[in-house]
Amino acid sequence: MGVLEIAKGMGVTLGKLFQKPVTVSYPEQRATLQPRFRGRHILTRHPGTGLEKCIGCSLCAAACPAYAIYVEAAENDPAAPVSPGERYAKVYEINMLRCIFCGMCEEACPTGAVVLGNEFEMADYRYRDFVYAKEDMLVGVTGSIPQRREATRLGKPVRLGFQLDGGQPRAELEGVKYQ
Repeated sequence: MGVLEIAKGMGVTLGKLFQKPVTVSYPEQRATLQPRFRGRHILTRHPGTGLEKCIGCSLCAAACPAYAIYVEAAENDPAAPVSPGERYAKVYEINMLRCIFCGMCEEACPTGAVVLGNEFEMADYRYRDFVYAKEDMLVGVTGSIPQRREATRLGKPVRLGFQLDGGQPRAELEGVKYQ
């Protein structure tokens, strides 16, 4: 490394020294997320029928490099279908401690059922609360398990720690409602 490279690095450092810091007073101020941010998993439904898009094919589990997803499929009852296919995901679980939020499950899903949303506040003290079941990830469930537990304890609505920059950043999250 030469003197020129060191001088360039010091020039960048000196330039940043006189700029206003980019600090967010979290949690009082909400964080602004970028459009490609990948957060908590959301299982979507078909807009017209309300049926789950997940058909229990387990391709997301096969694509997951961290082995964080467990899917158990069951036969769909024709009288009361859960999803439009022959099968549905009877059990769908994601271990958030193992998940690396890479988006491989989202890419592997043939029906577009798995979408990585915008929620990122998932810290907790209980191991069992890091394993998200299907009921915790379906569209319309706002907040993570610890956020919902705390909101219930305080008797207040769930407050998400982010704001969408310029509206809805991802087209896949069309049916997702945020406060």
